[in-house]
Amino acid sequence: MRRRLVLGSVAAIAVAMAAQLGAGQAEPLPTLRNGPEWRASTATMSAADLAWLERGIVPGGPEHRDLVAQALLDLRGLTQPTGAVAAGPDGPWAYAWPRDNSFVAVAYAVSGHPDDAWRTLRFFVDVQLEDGGFEARYRLDGSGAPDERQRQTDGAGWLLWAIDAVSAASGQPVPADLRPLRDRATEHLLRLTAGGRELPPASPDYWEVPERRVTLGTVAPLAAGLEASARGLAAEGDSARSTRSARAATAFRSVIREHFAPAYERHGDRGGLDAAAAMMLPPFAEAADPTVLAAVEEYTRGAIRPAGGLAPGVGWKSDGVSWTPETALVAYTAAASGDVSTATSWRDWLARHTTDWGSLPEKVRPDGTPAGPAPLAWTAALFILTEAELADT
Repeated sequence: MRRRLVLGSVAAIAVAMAAQLGAGQAEPLPTLRNGPEWRASTATMSAADLAWLERGIVPGGPEHRDLVAQALLDLRGLTQPTGAVAAGPDGPWAYAWPRDNSFVAVAYAVSGHPDDAWRTLRFFVDVQLEDGGFEARYRLDGSGAPDERQRQTDGAGWLLWAIDAVSAASGQPVPADLRPLRDRATEHLLRLTAGGRELPPASPDYWEVPERRVTLGTVAPLAAGLEASARGLAAEGDSARSTRSARAATAFRSVIREHFAPAYERHGDRGGLDAAAAMMLPPFAEAADPTVLAAVEEYTRGAIRPAGGLAPGVGWKSDGVSWTPETALVAYTAAASGDVSTATSWRDWLARHTTDWGSLPEKVRPDGTPAGPAPLAWTAALFILTEAELADT
């Protein structure tokens, strides 16, 4: 089913919010953390970079070709010899999150760089915990977690989704050395969800804050991961384990609907809508549920910020700052759901809010200027994936 998200009132809402913010800020606005010196832009790329781009493809049409090429080069620059991908150039972003790395791996695959995709996923083989799960983030050299930050359960789900998506995009079977990671992660999710019959314990998700109740941002990736595991095992002829994962995924989707529908707020019937509603859409689900589409539509209306992008949730702090990964996530899932109009609208907004050197930042201030680290790996990967999806429509 195709459904266009309503964006007609975005401009009016943004103007009103800008006026409100003019009265003063509760806290200083973020600034741009770094400049182009962190890595060369497309204007000064090395021969090795050019050769690397030419070995693959630059997804999408000519309108944003330079931006997609820059996003690919940014991911290449953030990727370490270990295969780990830093979330951003420096500071607290200079670590590898399973979530961000999963999207980067798929972006590599759809742009014709399967070796880089598998290398990015292979980083997590040696750092996977004994129970099959993962830490929230890792040092780039693979030496473990940098601190005592609480584990984030969604990481296992995202990695399972990415392994299957890379295999599909590259036309290659899952490498033998990655299958144990997939299998251990699958068993981990089956235990956490009691075979798909229960919600897992609460954990932080992409908001990176402690949680007392399980969030939609945690459970949606787990459902996607179980479905991905079932597809991968079926492709390898392991019908018994594939069936077990598929049945657990089906049961878990029902559990999610029971606890989160019809509102699909952050904690089910409370917490406000956030970008996690989009994680219940394709390509993370087989079809676009009309109830989920309505929740995503309501989220975009409530989370719009003065510069025109989205906050992580409607209940996010009222600083007027747009966040590019959430905006890009809505663009990507709209494209994968067949909603070309919505996908191109958000994609074009992202393209208008890059840094001077062409990288996609983490945030956009109310006046439209970039802020935070630039590039942000998750946003760069999502932009590439959106372009690839739109090219296939």
